[in-house]
Amino acid sequence: MATNTDDRGRIYLPKDVRERFGEQYRIVELPTHVALFPIADDPLAAVEDAVGDRLEGTPSDELKAEARRKARGEVATEREEIDAAGQTR
Repeated sequence: MATNTDDRGRIYLPKDVRERFGEQYRIVELPTHVALFPIADDPLAAVEDAVGDRLEGTPSDELKAEARRKARGEVATEREEIDAAGQTR
């Protein structure tokens, strides 16, 4: 799907997209592109649905630290791939 911004920088999302993914999104700037991630009405419930009881008993600080480590690793890998291809940001 392709879309343009209007003169104020707004993006129009079609009704079927909004119905499937909701009205709120997190905008994430990556080295090569921008991504929209839907924000659940109840983010905690969405995480619980996704992982079930596999994380039960794990302190939230550990979960946050691991998520940050993984995210930094993914960004570093993507930047290395871009640098190897001779592209710049």
